Amino acid sequence: MNNNHENFDALSSKAGERYSIDPKYYDKYNVKRGLRNRDGSGVMAGFTNISEVHGYVINEDEKHPMPGELIYRGYNIMDLVPNAGINKRYGFEEIAFLLLMGELPTRNELEEFCGFIAQNRELPANFTEDMILKAPSRDIMNKMARSVLALYSYDDTPDDCSIENILRQSLMLLSKMPLVGVYAYNTKIHYFDNKSLILHNPKPNLTTAENLLRMINPYKEFTPLDAEVLDTALMLHAEHGGGNNSTFTCRVLSSTGTDTYSTLAAAIGSLKGPKHGGANVKVIKMIDNIKENVKDTSNDKELYDYLIKIVKKEANDMSGLIYGMGHAVYTVSDPRTQLLKEKARLLSMEKGMQEEFDLYDRIEKMSTQVFAEVKGDKKTLCANVDFYSGLVYKMLNIPLEMYTPIFAIARTAGWCAHRIEEVLCGGRIIRPAYKSLCRKLNRTYKPLEDR
Repeated sequence: MNNNHENFDALSSKAGERYSIDPKYYDKYNVKRGLRNRDGSGVMAGFTNISEVHGYVINEDEKHPMPGELIYRGYNIMDLVPNAGINKRYGFEEIAFLLLMGELPTRNELEEFCGFIAQNRELPANFTEDMILKAPSRDIMNKMARSVLALYSYDDTPDDCSIENILRQSLMLLSKMPLVGVYAYNTKIHYFDNKSLILHNPKPNLTTAENLLRMINPYKEFTPLDAEVLDTALMLHAEHGGGNNSTFTCRVLSSTGTDTYSTLAAAIGSLKGPKHGGANVKVIKMIDNIKENVKDTSNDKELYDYLIKIVKKEANDMSGLIYGMGHAVYTVSDPRTQLLKEKARLLSMEKGMQEEFDLYDRIEKMSTQVFAEVKGDKKTLCANVDFYSGLVYKMLNIPLEMYTPIFAIARTAGWCAHRIEEVLCGGRIIRPAYKSLCRKLNRTYKPLEDR
């Protein structure tokens, strides 16, 4: 048995050598690693009318930073999100309507839309028992992807790719995704963490944000500000352009003509990757590490010195990253951060966590100087939305395992909108090219007995 393991390890090592590709080829053939240009901008892959993520302008082949903008269907989120809070009105459902339908709803349209969502939150008969409770997973995103795939079997027309049917499926998934995520979490902590199994039913008169808080909390408790803040987070996570990994994954699958359930499950799988959907979890863990190792976090010099260690790869997880700082598109500022940070400030006052909020604020302000000192990089570094979203979820008593699932619940609206746009406008299966290097090996086949 041990010899077999040793032989397998040796084979694995050799296989790793054979898989290696000399980095020089990327420059020689002008291959865009990660579908990124040399300046970090994304390779142009298509068009979209759904949203715009704007953080810089290109002038005479040079990238010039500018304050970030996020546009949903032509509306700036700096207008959309604050207006949603007027008169205690929640906004996520309205944003979802805008993304899916292309226009802001009238009052009657919004009521009808919210009514449909409310009526379809429940899972099919026996689904909870058969698909979630009987097959628990340690990872909530894994269980969500599997559950979405399972919903295919409960659809009478799962492969119908007409826009009307895709829109129906999109609304059904938007309705059910919160329940799938919360039930997957409750099942996980019951079977793997030895905690009581508590499943709260959704209430039709409550919004997505209110239902999430009610179902996650064992005692179904939350304040109006709790719901307002989570609703804001859902609005800000609902959509972020066609080029982010999970949305591009959604468009790639949609271009093949496959079904909505396979497409959304793949998008969830993409978001599950820690390089995409887990940044806010890494922020929380980094902050915990700072608290453990900085004697007085209120002392600016002590905090600054420890951030220097983090960037020098001498502290935290040795990655050299201050998680939550910087973004692939935004340069001067992330508009989502501006909106969520203010909500986080208000929530910290209600929860008596002003010191915690102050720590985040000071880290944000120090980070640009820290990177400039260590790396000589003087460009402005902005906090992205993940820097404060983890703090918000922590103050709302949302468990760490639910941070990325909540991201997926919100992003379902954007994914479905992009699926519809790809089916309507794409027209061709997405198939980028890969330059083959295997011909350079120039190998001659040898019979088995001669190897």
